[in-house]
Amino acid sequence: MTPTETLILAAYFFVVVVLAVYGWHRYYIVYLYMKHKHEKPQPLANFDQLPRVTVQLPIYNEMYVADRLIDAVCKIEYPRELLEIQVLDDSTDETRSVAERIVRRFAEKGVDIVYLHREDRTGYKAGALEAGLKVAKGEFIAIFDADFIPTTDFLMRSIHYFTDPKVALVQARWGHINADYSLLTKIQSILLDGHFVLEHGGRNRAGLFFNFNGTAGMWRRTAISDAGGWQHDTLTEDLDLSYRAQLKGWRFVFLPDLVAPAEVPVEMNAFKSQQHRWAKGSIQTCRKLLPKILQSDLPMGVKVEAFFHLTANFNYPLMCILSVLMAPSMIIRYNMGWYEMLLIDIPLFFAATASVANFYTVCQREIHDDWVSRIKYMPFLMSIGIGLTINNTKAVLEAMFNKQSEFARTPKYCIEGSGDEWLTKKYHQTLTAQPIIELALGVYFTVTVFYALANGIYGTLPFLVLFQVGFLYTGLLSIVQQFAESNVGLKTVAEGKELL
Repeated sequence: MTPTETLILAAYFFVVVVLAVYGWHRYYIVYLYMKHKHEKPQPLANFDQLPRVTVQLPIYNEMYVADRLIDAVCKIEYPRELLEIQVLDDSTDETRSVAERIVRRFAEKGVDIVYLHREDRTGYKAGALEAGLKVAKGEFIAIFDADFIPTTDFLMRSIHYFTDPKVALVQARWGHINADYSLLTKIQSILLDGHFVLEHGGRNRAGLFFNFNGTAGMWRRTAISDAGGWQHDTLTEDLDLSYRAQLKGWRFVFLPDLVAPAEVPVEMNAFKSQQHRWAKGSIQTCRKLLPKILQSDLPMGVKVEAFFHLTANFNYPLMCILSVLMAPSMIIRYNMGWYEMLLIDIPLFFAATASVANFYTVCQREIHDDWVSRIKYMPFLMSIGIGLTINNTKAVLEAMFNKQSEFARTPKYCIEGSGDEWLTKKYHQTLTAQPIIELALGVYFTVTVFYALANGIYGTLPFLVLFQVGFLYTGLLSIVQQFAESNVGLKTVAEGKELL
């Protein structure tokens, strides 16, 4: 081999090994979950006298879902004299009048509900929550984002866990209102199920750290203060506060059977924006807190799991490198012989591809009776995960180089069924160069697939096709949806001019 070929293979092997370690970690999460599967949390007791609860609803330009959210929260079953609702509205559009109107309507019915608007969005969501907390009356703080529809029994099913004075947070599992809307929403629902059921379930029951997800959870107010309050130096204020609270010795409880339905993004660019925020915020939190965690006197198992949790998004830059190296390394290894190919590709398959399939299959089996029919989505799930590589690599690099950015909210359109339309609505996300890069990688892998077919290199085809489909799907759907939005917008403008 030439020095260049040796360097390519060395880099490829290094990336594969690191990704394999994180792949095998998924098997460990499944093991933790299965080991503690039947250890369902139970409250120590029930409150003789229910405590006062404040429900905070942070919203920003949510004109399509604000009324749905407020209406659902006002129907929650809890003694009215012990329930306060805060609508924390930082909106700059029609959402303000929509929210104010519905707040006024429920206030006239005797609901203790207040509308709080900030002209200055300092701290974004974290800033809004902190501002509301200063005037909140409740001992416990429940939080719901605009795309959620909490069930009427949410508070009564979660409040009694706080009879344990060490419990700081009770987190519910997210449900999915519009999971069957499209392939994209179906994949998102499976991804979120895996995060909640296996990651939260396995970590929590094994006594390891897990995180509040920013919504569909309830906090002990004193725990928020003890942990240092809401801080806005990361884009994931929920993850940041979660680790700070647990470092202080507070306990969290995850309730997999308490489901809070929510709307998942229906457009690819909104999905990418959400993933970008989560990936960037997690790396910011990693930089901020991981050194403190590793230097603490926490058990080694807690430290190791926190390391894997907070560093997981570093896999995306490695995936970028892998994407570039895949074709040349395949050609080099093909010329070396089949034995060398199997030596690398089979471990990669079981550590990466098979671990992902196993992870999400186990999750679907745990919560759905029709889990067998859902297995057909696994190849698409893996492909879309690969397709996010460019998007999330950008997020990781921005976090590493401390590039500041606004809290980019995820647009919500009140999409609940297949007949609902979102193209004519506001708040669309726009991405420019990124889909072009994804398409270029899709074409690159298409050429690589044809090369493998022409030369009988069939062992690598499953991997190549996953990358090919992933990049083509994310890139094409981003462009097609953005083009469709532009056409609708131009048509609306033209129709408006005709009316004038």
